[in-house]
Amino acid sequence: MTEPLYVSDPDAYRRKLKEGNAKQAKKIVVADGVFRDSDGRILLVDPNYKAHWDLPGGMSESNEAPDETLRRELAEELGLHLPPEPPPLLVVEWVPRDENWDDKLMFVFDGGILTGTQIAALRLTDDELDNFGFFTPDRARELLRTDLGHRLDIALEALDSRRVYYVRDTTN
Repeated sequence: MTEPLYVSDPDAYRRKLKEGNAKQAKKIVVADGVFRDSDGRILLVDPNYKAHWDLPGGMSESNEAPDETLRRELAEELGLHLPPEPPPLLVVEWVPRDENWDDKLMFVFDGGILTGTQIAALRLTDDELDNFGFFTPDRARELLRTDLGHRLDIALEALDSRRVYYVRDTTN
């Protein structure tokens, strides 16, 4: 019996894995958070490079975990520093490739209810944002792109049901 490659030639095996990895699809990863005030209003940000408001968060950098992405984006954009432990996950959505982007994995985390002190300390610290604010769920849906409004609805259902949802493509 012939020894497997990983036993007979570990270097060749690692080269084969590296070659296979180079051919694999790469996915865009986005991490957003649902942050609320004590009245249940939802924190949204107004990016100046988009036509609609957005949930706070953003795209992951290379080799960055989704919860680390959320933590970094919140600190960079609003001066909000999250605790080091990962926040509860609400939604994972797969979004197919479109004319602008490869397919994406969208993570939505429960940012919790911000205290008055945390809210008072929020500030625009990134020139990509023009504004931020807290909005009722109905008003938030009006301000968000349709697909993101659907994702927010699923996240709010996840909060109520205390379960994580996996969904495919709310853009349709």
